[in-house]
Amino acid sequence: MYCTRNITESIHWVGGSDRRLALFENLFPIPRGVAYNSYLILDEKTALIDTVDSSITRQFVENILHTLGGRPLDYLVVNHMEPDHCASIEELMLRFPNLQIVGNAKTFALIGQFYHLPLEGRTVTVKEGDTLPLGRHTLCFTFTPMVHWPEVMMTYERSEKILFSADAFGSFGALGGNLFNDELHFERDWLPDARRYFANIVGKYGPQVQAALKKLSGVDIRLICPLHGPVWRSDLAWFLNKYDLWSRYEPEERAVALFYGSMYGDTENAVNILAGQLAQAGVQDIAVYDVSSTHVSQLIAEIFRCSHLVFAAPTYNNGVYPAMANLLHDMKALNVQNRTVGLVENGSWAPAAGKQMAAMLGELKGMQILEPVVTLKSALDEQSLAALTQLGESLAESLRA
Repeated sequence: MYCTRNITESIHWVGGSDRRLALFENLFPIPRGVAYNSYLILDEKTALIDTVDSSITRQFVENILHTLGGRPLDYLVVNHMEPDHCASIEELMLRFPNLQIVGNAKTFALIGQFYHLPLEGRTVTVKEGDTLPLGRHTLCFTFTPMVHWPEVMMTYERSEKILFSADAFGSFGALGGNLFNDELHFERDWLPDARRYFANIVGKYGPQVQAALKKLSGVDIRLICPLHGPVWRSDLAWFLNKYDLWSRYEPEERAVALFYGSMYGDTENAVNILAGQLAQAGVQDIAVYDVSSTHVSQLIAEIFRCSHLVFAAPTYNNGVYPAMANLLHDMKALNVQNRTVGLVENGSWAPAAGKQMAAMLGELKGMQILEPVVTLKSALDEQSLAALTQLGESLAESLRA
């Protein structure tokens, strides 16, 4: 049975949700599942904007057939060729033998790599700024490469001022009937997943996101229809500002998050004491994470949120504790910048983690490391406690600045 919603009178959401999938890209935990959005435009010609993951193809096809009501599907616009958005192309080509696939040159190269479909005579290749008239509706194509694949483009519908934004402006999380952002408590219930989605999926490509935002700045947009998560029809400027901050690697909030790895509890104890000192100094909403038990995608999302970070780790095999090293590696891979950092190391006979963490952070732009770097030898003593207190004072003063 079909399950659809109207975006407008003539544009319909025909996507679906997968609550069974545990790992997005077989990597990122998604306890709330994920939505795969697709949009069908009914006019003199019909056009589908992107398809869905193979996990919901049956539901997707039922949605399309119901919405078309016996009409043919004339065009399929492929904004993004990642398999979670294009797995149903072959099914649609078989069901609609006159269907034309709309994409750019890089789109069709990727289709050939993934699916080896017989595309001869069934493609419309578009370039930057090209248009496709459907009748009352006109589609305009804007290329946004590396947001977050090289072939990505966005499609703007001119008459109703709707941006079909590919993976940009999306979020983890399955939809539960409420499709639009103003039907949800987005900031409370969805912003953490939207931030985690951006930081881990798109975060590396901040300059490309900035280029896309610049292109879109002169476009009159009434709705944003992403490929994951809610459709935006209110407060667009609020969410666009989040993307602007995240893609410039500026902290979203003036806040502190403490990340620790601890083998026997002594490094954890130092972090707990430091957190208490910060609270005593008036710092609010302190976040503390064990890097061994919190998925790295959540840690990265918090790093994108917070202005001040503390990394505390033992020395392990003359290097940085592996879970912490993995976090710092991901920070580099995702181009994290412009944060104020405190460091705490532990080592029973040859502490080395502090120096190595500082070196790894030194490869990132705009990272200010506060003094002192605190050294524990097995456990806190009066000398290391004094250094920890001094670091807490430096953090509190920096947060107030």
